[in-house]
Amino acid sequence: MYNVKPRGHRKRLALMICNMRFSILSERHGADCDIIAMRNLLEGLGYEVHAHTNLTAEVMLEKMKQFASRDEHSDSDSTFIVLMSHGERDIVCGINSENITHPDGKEETTDILKIDDIFSTFNNKNCAKLRGKPKVILIQACRGKEAGRVLASDSTQKVDKEKLESDLLYIQKETDFICFCSTTPDTVSYRDPKKGSLFILSLMESIKKHAHCSPLEDIFREVKSSFQGKLQMPTSERNTLTKKFYLLPGY
Repeated sequence: MYNVKPRGHRKRLALMICNMRFSILSERHGADCDIIAMRNLLEGLGYEVHAHTNLTAEVMLEKMKQFASRDEHSDSDSTFIVLMSHGERDIVCGINSENITHPDGKEETTDILKIDDIFSTFNNKNCAKLRGKPKVILIQACRGKEAGRVLASDSTQKVDKEKLESDLLYIQKETDFICFCSTTPDTVSYRDPKKGSLFILSLMESIKKHAHCSPLEDIFREVKSSFQGKLQMPTSERNTLTKKFYLLPGY
């Protein structure tokens, strides 16, 4: 298992970025509930949360690079990077994102953060202080417009736009990552406008229940089980963890 440092000898940091209000795309009603829930969860696990809201893709990447360079990671045993926004299959949208159609008929989404850029920012080359330590990426976002079955998409109704990642492994350069996505590729992620995202709610409940005794991958397996027969199916991707990772919040 990965080394877990005792509370008095560690400095756990977490980065959380949540885009709720956009210039053109619809407002993500209920996302404020996700911010509160994730902050409470991460702080309960012993992480100091660095939170930002309503950013362009350029500023999101800038905030990630600043976070990756923090000296405190040297005294940490792990980190969480949480992104919540609109999105598509391999991107997360900034607040000025829009879909445009060029004269030749090709479609393009502007103001986007590529999922690959997240992994690149925190890989062993660019973030040496987190080398050999678990890096958990959580993405609450749609990855397409298809319903996994069919309630109210991560917009409140049907089809919002939100996203996650693909699969390009960088041997040794990219290790000790695990990425949890709120839904499978090309499908919608659902959000209750009053309670928040279904994925965040389920993840929070399972981690609170099992963080003291189960590795993170087992916890996420339970999250996936809770979605059987429902409108979306969370997925774990780009997993390069080499050992079991226990959160052990009380240790």
